[in-house]
Amino acid sequence: MMNARIPRHKTEAYLRKLCLEIPSRRVGSEGNRTATDYLAGIVASFGFQTESPSFDCLDWTQAGAVLTGGGLPFQVFPSPYSLGCQIRAPLAVASTAQELEDVDCARAILLLRGDLAKEQLMPKNFPFYNPDRHRRIIGLLEQKGLRAIVAATSRDLQMVGSQYPFPLFEDGDFDIPSVFMTDEEGQRLAALAGKEISLESRATRIPAKSCNVVARKGADSQRRVVLFAHIDARMGTPGAGDNASGVVVLLLLAELLANYDGRLGIELVALNGEDYYSNPGEQLYLAQNADRFGEIVLGINLDDLGYHKGRAAYSLYGCSPELADPIRLVFSQYPELVEGEPWFQGDHGLFLMKGRPALAITSELLSELMANITHTPNDRPELIDPERLAAVAMALRDLLQNKGTDLFSHLPRTSQP
Repeated sequence: MMNARIPRHKTEAYLRKLCLEIPSRRVGSEGNRTATDYLAGIVASFGFQTESPSFDCLDWTQAGAVLTGGGLPFQVFPSPYSLGCQIRAPLAVASTAQELEDVDCARAILLLRGDLAKEQLMPKNFPFYNPDRHRRIIGLLEQKGLRAIVAATSRDLQMVGSQYPFPLFEDGDFDIPSVFMTDEEGQRLAALAGKEISLESRATRIPAKSCNVVARKGADSQRRVVLFAHIDARMGTPGAGDNASGVVVLLLLAELLANYDGRLGIELVALNGEDYYSNPGEQLYLAQNADRFGEIVLGINLDDLGYHKGRAAYSLYGCSPELADPIRLVFSQYPELVEGEPWFQGDHGLFLMKGRPALAITSELLSELMANITHTPNDRPELIDPERLAAVAMALRDLLQNKGTDLFSHLPRTSQP
């Protein structure tokens, strides 16, 4: 049991294991299964009752792509979770929804650029957010009889600006093979409209399974605080901030609560699939708790925290003053924590959609991370301050254990929204 100070080497060892010793935490991979087993074993050793509910998913591998036209090569990348292909066909081009409606591209390779490629399209079966515009584009593409798609993209600052070019499609349910390239390459390629080009994409979908990890303590499971941290990482990144950092806080907190014997239920959840096209772990948790969200007195999401610049930042959602004020009081004892701006792209959205009060903890300079580091190979452990993760774990320990009875006893269980 750790007391006043969490040894730095412990936090560093957790980060090293998750980011460097495990080669990849992408959903469906062997590394992802190693990570969930690792977390489950450690948390169970501190007296938590653990389970690992599983779900079907896809793993995916690729060995690059080659596109040539007019005797010239073009740099392209396979779209994540796309089918592979080896095709020679005429090139068609569309830049707007109207052009897409009008273009004759049956049996062709279609270049999408301009307005059609300005933002990543939501996966066709994504349950939480799927704009009409995106569904219309996907529907048109599936009606056209295309052989393949080339997407020319720039930066999508509303998603993750660190990716250039970004994949227009990241969707294992969309069966038209696709690759992506920079907008500059797209301008070059568009000059070949009507001419034959050749595309080979060496990509393979692999049926797989992954799981969440759910760990529980406390006498009253019908009045509980739930803490989320997604354990998966996007392919091609060590995922130190996104989100080994949140998982490490769960591991540190589990040890801090090894002797917890309070009535308040505490549930530590490693969700799997936040960076996967269909959010399967989130969907599974929602299904398994369909009639139990009313029992949650506070939902806490830990994601992309510990950045060595700035501090850890927390934000509150739907919290009454009776809940918010004590949270602020506890966190004010930790100079590494500051109240920051709200953000809505994380897993705390699951609590919000069910009408439950939520707390999210991330990095104060989240926008800098999203613009330059997140989802890239640069998201490495050396950018994470172990002391900051330790401080967040200890602040949460104080919130749940030392203040638990006073803070949460007055909050009634509500009926399911």
